[in-house]
Amino acid sequence: MCSCMADSVGRLYDQVIAAKNADPSVSRTARLLRAGRSKIAKKLAEEAVEVVIDAMNGDREAVVRESADLLYNLVVLWVAADLRPEDVWNEMKRRERMMGIAEKLPKNAVDAAPRRKVVLLDSRRSRKRR
Repeated sequence: MCSCMADSVGRLYDQVIAAKNADPSVSRTARLLRAGRSKIAKKLAEEAVEVVIDAMNGDREAVVRESADLLYNLVVLWVAADLRPEDVWNEMKRRERMMGIAEKLPKNAVDAAPRRKVVLLDSRRSRKRR
C-alpha cells in the first residue's frame, strides 16, 4: 500500500470523527453514525456486493466508484466500533511478518483471534420466520 492510501484513509477517518457531532439533517455521516452499527454494517455489506457485481460485469469505473463507497462505509464502521486505522495497519503488519503481505492469514494460525459468534440481525430473523 502506498503511503498515499494510508494518508487518505487517515484523512477520511479524521473527517468521520469530526462529523460525529454534526447535524444529522445536514451530514450523511452523522445520520449514519446515529443509526448505529447494525445499519452501518448493512451499508458496508451492500457496497461490498455492489463492488462484486461490478467486478463480475467487468465495469472498471463502477468498481472504482463502489470501492470508494466501500472504504467510506468501512471507516464509518471503524468509528462506530471505536477502532482506528492504526489498529488495522498494525494487524496488517503482523500478518505480513507471518505470511507475507500478499497472503491471507490461515484460519488456524497459532495467534489467530478466537472465532466470533455469528448473530442474525433482528430484521433478518423476522423475515426468516415468515
